[in-house]
Amino acid sequence: MAVQEKLYSEVPPTKLRNKEEKFKPAKTNKFWLTIASLFFFNMLQNRFYAFRYNGVENFRNRDENVPTIFFAPHSNWWDGIVLYNTTHRICHKEIRLMVEELNRFPLLRRAGAYSVNKKSAQSAMKALKYSVDLLGDLRNILCIFPQGIIRPPHFRPYVFQTGLAYIAENAVKKYGKINLIPLSLEYCFFRDNRPEIVVDFGKCIELTDSNIDRKEFTKFLEDKLTETSNEQFYNISHGKVDDYKILFKQHLKWYRRIEQRLKRIDLPEVSEK
Repeated sequence: MAVQEKLYSEVPPTKLRNKEEKFKPAKTNKFWLTIASLFFFNMLQNRFYAFRYNGVENFRNRDENVPTIFFAPHSNWWDGIVLYNTTHRICHKEIRLMVEELNRFPLLRRAGAYSVNKKSAQSAMKALKYSVDLLGDLRNILCIFPQGIIRPPHFRPYVFQTGLAYIAENAVKKYGKINLIPLSLEYCFFRDNRPEIVVDFGKCIELTDSNIDRKEFTKFLEDKLTETSNEQFYNISHGKVDDYKILFKQHLKWYRRIEQRLKRIDLPEVSEK
């Protein structure tokens, strides 16, 4: 009998390991970014029928002269790859993503990931300070999963750790202004036999005042992500996805094409005797 895996833990992996791990910054170049872009896009195309996204104007209408942070819920293994493709293929920027398990997947550094060790506050602070510094390069978008751990899909309420507020506060002190944009990620079935990816961009939050209460600002960001996710849920549950833009959409499988043709056949009516 198979051993039942524990799907979710309240304790971050680096705390469970209780091992001091050296901080590792992102280490990208054009060659590895090209490889990563092709590889991660191919992964999505092999597993999903389509990639839909909505509200990208909230990103495009931002102040382009200041740093931008995306923040999103974290419910499964695909989230980082979806954010990579969102950042590179939709926003045309390089991603910078804090990854707790980077020591297990060191090649992700070449794609823009950097490590965080939550064994202690002092260890985690290295990643937070690095996050503030890398925002100075406007070719990057910092992507954060502020819940700090993987939660089940549709988990409510959103509860953030204060790391995002710390980054935002210190980034404003350093750069004068930043953009924060909530992203809601969903994986669902519509009419195909394969799931689809749905990404919604929430309204851009412009922060210019570094004199914030971190707990209050964290609650504010929680509410903004909740609004974005609730609006996305409404659209999906009511089938309002026709206006979503498409990053990719697969051709129908042969048996689905046959099904579509059969639906167009007018069967003769059977008269009752």
